[in-house]
Amino acid sequence: MARITMPQLGETVTEGTVTRWLKAVGEHVEVDEALLEVSTDKVDTEIPSAFAGVVSSLAVAEGETVPIGALLAVIGDDEPDEPGATGSRAGEHRASRSFRKTMEGGLGSTQVPVTIPPPPTTDGGPSGIRRRPAPSGPMPSATVPVDETNVARRVPFSPIRRRTAQHLTASLHTAAHALVAIEVDYTAVEATRTELAQRWRATSGFGLTYLPFVARALCAALADFPLMNASVDGDELVVHRRVHLGIAVDLDHQGLVVPVVRDAGSLRTAELAVEIRSRASRARSRLLRGDDLNGGTFTLTNAGGYGTFVTAPIINPPQVGILSTDGVAMRPVAMAVAGGGYGVAVRAVGHLSLAFDHRAVDGAYAAATLARVRSVLEEHDWSAELSRIAWGPSDEAEPAP
Repeated sequence: MARITMPQLGETVTEGTVTRWLKAVGEHVEVDEALLEVSTDKVDTEIPSAFAGVVSSLAVAEGETVPIGALLAVIGDDEPDEPGATGSRAGEHRASRSFRKTMEGGLGSTQVPVTIPPPPTTDGGPSGIRRRPAPSGPMPSATVPVDETNVARRVPFSPIRRRTAQHLTASLHTAAHALVAIEVDYTAVEATRTELAQRWRATSGFGLTYLPFVARALCAALADFPLMNASVDGDELVVHRRVHLGIAVDLDHQGLVVPVVRDAGSLRTAELAVEIRSRASRARSRLLRGDDLNGGTFTLTNAGGYGTFVTAPIINPPQVGILSTDGVAMRPVAMAVAGGGYGVAVRAVGHLSLAFDHRAVDGAYAAATLARVRSVLEEHDWSAELSRIAWGPSDEAEPAP
């Protein structure tokens, strides 16, 4: 018999909730075929079977929460276990190499030891299994009696929604949130998007949005203002060498995850566009692994598709900053004209909002960081960069942001 246990799905994840079994007792499962769906505070994902065989038993019910390493299911050779059956022939099962890596932590050849907490108090279910407890800390609640005649329906918080509520409430109670916002002229970016739209879509298969341009400008700014690419650790600020950029992804209004683009500071606009698109697609297809969500040093969130004006995002601790992009629209702008004075021109204008932890930096530093993002967006030669990167090399030197 082969045992399937709860894998390590992230550096700080200690437990997971079984949301749905995709195989029942008695059904055959292949190596790497999806066996169940699991929800943690960081990711909702499908867990593949490490072995081929028949599902002999399920140790956890849907909706139950168990610690990492807990038994989930037993895979038999041919038939479900009979009462009193003994013995083990696990060597006959075909194990999945990729799944074993996930079970070992998904961290490559260098493994990080995982401490399993003591089994929680049970509520009558299998040993070590409990219902997910009510979130600690404040949760939104009615302050007056609810008029039940006016209640259309009640929607229980999903595991990812409860965890999001806990995480962000803790952020508000811990970080000293402050906000700066700035207006940006996206005309140069818009001109490049318009110029290269057809060639880009034909080459990549998807549209070129503003987000990779903002990500590129942000990484350039973080290189100049490294204290924003940092994390709070007790009474110290840990400044990171590289930018591991978290990209907030909406899961069809059912929750939010933040997969990480590693070494984003070394990527150019076209590469960032591909990486951001890939992670968003994998997140919405429930194909993220726990390690895809670990190690972020700064977060970028995008509400601009809904035409927002200014957004005040909540910091993702222990990070010290999060940048929000808002809607871009054509607007009349006063501009200096030759010979003195001003005229009115129609430009592509939007806003960027930077929420920062005032414990780590002051307002002037945050504002200077945001001003650098704006200057790159407005002044960088985007057309030259994208023409070289997306459709072939060039002997000319690429202008640095």
